[in-house]
Order: sequence, then C-alpha cells, then structure tokens
Amino acid sequence: MARLPQLAVFDLDYTLWPFWVDTHVEPPFHRNRDGSVRDCNNQIITLYPEVPDVLERLHGQGVTIAAASRTGEIHGANQLLQLFDLDKYFAYKEIYPGCKITHFERLQQKSGIPYSKMIFFDDEKRNIIDVSKLGVTCIHVQSEMNLHTLTKGLEQFAES
Repeated sequence: MARLPQLAVFDLDYTLWPFWVDTHVEPPFHRNRDGSVRDCNNQIITLYPEVPDVLERLHGQGVTIAAASRTGEIHGANQLLQLFDLDKYFAYKEIYPGCKITHFERLQQKSGIPYSKMIFFDDEKRNIIDVSKLGVTCIHVQSEMNLHTLTKGLEQFAES
C-alpha cells in the first residue's frame, strides 16, 4: 500500500465548488424542499460532482481532512460546508482572508502533523508556490477536484 498523507487540505473556491463564495453567490444559503442548495436569490449552488467521493475516500483511508480558504465570506463558506453535508469530513477549518502560509502554520499547530506529511489541493498557482515552500506536497487543481486529481496527488505524495 502506498504511503498516505496524515492531513489532506483543500481550498474551497474553484477547488470544491465552481464559484467564489464572496462574489458569485449571495448568502445566506439554504436547502430547498427539493434538496438543492440555494442562495438568497434562489440560485442553485452545486459542488463539483466528485467532491463527496473524494472526501469519503480519504476519510475511509484514515486521512485527516482540513479546509484552508482565504475567502472574506467566512460564515457563508461554513454554511455551505454544512448544507452540502461536508462538515463531517473536516477536522480543521482555517477560513479567513490572508496568506495561506498562516492557514498552514495554524493547521500544523492544531494538528501536530508535520508539513512533510500534508497534501494540499488548490486552484491558485500562487498558493501552491507559497505553501510548497513549507515542505507540503501541493497539487494544482486545474479544472475541478475529482477522483482522478486525488489519485494523481496521492501518487505524487507517495513518491515525495
């Protein structure tokens, strides 16, 4: 069995879902009678389709999961994680504006997990560049988080 990370960290906007929570959708969010998640304008909001499977796979393999987002819409991002029923997967959440290095320093302090045993998925190259300097295996999510991206990332982690 390949070596797994102890902590998998995910950005939110354009990594787990196809929008910026602070500009493209309008909180507060709610679950509609039909089960869909909607914003205050009744616009339907969705995750990337394979995100629940990605988180379930990591969770099933015993990998601790965290969120690291620089959004200013802290309440809205947390609300979406609850409404999409993803909250149960996240042991740690660092959701606030600022540098991703701060998010990782806090994740390291809270979890006690060394950077070398972490993997990070993000759509923004600048965050990948910043966080990789800490020794975290960083995966640039170029279209959406899915099982293929997870598999490639875990292979890269195992080889590092």
